[in-house]
Amino acid sequence: MSAAGPALERRTFLKAAGGGFTLGGLLGLGLDLRAAQEEARHLKIAGVREVPSVCPYCAVGCGQLVHVRDQRIINIEGNPESPINQGTLCPKGAATYQLAVNPNRVTRVWHRAPGASEWDKTKTLDWAMRRIAQLVKETRDATFQETWTTRDSQGREVSKTVNHTLAIASLGGATMDNEWNYVQAKLMRALGVVFIENQARI
Repeated sequence: MSAAGPALERRTFLKAAGGGFTLGGLLGLGLDLRAAQEEARHLKIAGVREVPSVCPYCAVGCGQLVHVRDQRIINIEGNPESPINQGTLCPKGAATYQLAVNPNRVTRVWHRAPGASEWDKTKTLDWAMRRIAQLVKETRDATFQETWTTRDSQGREVSKTVNHTLAIASLGGATMDNEWNYVQAKLMRALGVVFIENQARI
């Protein structure tokens, strides 16, 4: 016996080593254990509805399977049918389940009105979306320019059509996939936004 704990006995070591050699021998003989592994996986998630999804962490777009039972997410894992990740997930993607079930997750919008010192934590996401849409429209209406007047090389005033606003900017994120980036850019250009950038490129 040592201060750190009981010493590894010779007999225990041989038992553990023998088990490892036995497993290695079975695999060496060509026994395929994938069927047993697949059966164990199905038992873990029996009676659930599988919903194909995409990992939200980066723009790679790894496929995921979200397992739902009684309207609740009980498991999230990689989708083996995805040509991108073939069922594998990085550590962040493998921890996606915590995004939905973590008790520390913020489920209400925090809003601090202009001049206020405290956060209002009672606002809903629907309220926030309506508020954002209202502010975007008000800002665009107040700052939209149809034409811009400049002078040519001879000093004469020239009016050019610009149809833009310089008061709104759009900064996309690395979690936005190509499809969402396309829609985002189309929306911003339709509003006349000039300053369009994406964090994934910066």
